[in-house]
Amino acid sequence: MDTVYADLTLKNSGDLAKAREGSLSEKDVRTVTLTAIVDTGTTTLVIDEEICRKLGLSIVETSTINVAGGSKVECKITEPVRIQWKERQVETNAVVLPEGKIILGNIPLEFMDLIVDTVRRELVGAHGDHVVLTAM
Repeated sequence: MDTVYADLTLKNSGDLAKAREGSLSEKDVRTVTLTAIVDTGTTTLVIDEEICRKLGLSIVETSTINVAGGSKVECKITEPVRIQWKERQVETNAVVLPEGKIILGNIPLEFMDLIVDTVRRELVGAHGDHVVLTAM
C-alpha cells in the first residue's frame, strides 16, 4: 500500500485548558501544523523532539516500544496533545522519538472515526461526515 499523509494541527492541551479558564490568551496556545504519515499499524501519535519542544510538552513517563524491524527503543511519553484533522479532534499522549517521521496511529484514528481509503490514498470518515464512536 502506498503511503497516506494527513495535514494535522497539534496543540498543547494544557495551554488549551488555561485558555478555557481565561488565564492564557487563545493566541498563546502553542500550536504546530504539520503533515504526518498515517499508519494503522502504529498505536498512537509519534512526534520528534523538535515538535515536543515547540509544543512545550512535559514528559510524563518513559516506556519501551517496539519499532519497525522488531527492535525495542526506550522513548518518552508526553502529556496530552490535541490532534485536529479538519473538523475532528482528539486528545492523547504522544510517543517522542529523538528524530524521525511524525506518525498518526490507530488509536487517534479510531477516536476521530477515520479510516484510510486505500484507493484514493487519503483519510475519510468511517461513517461519512459524522463521528460515530462505539462503546461496549
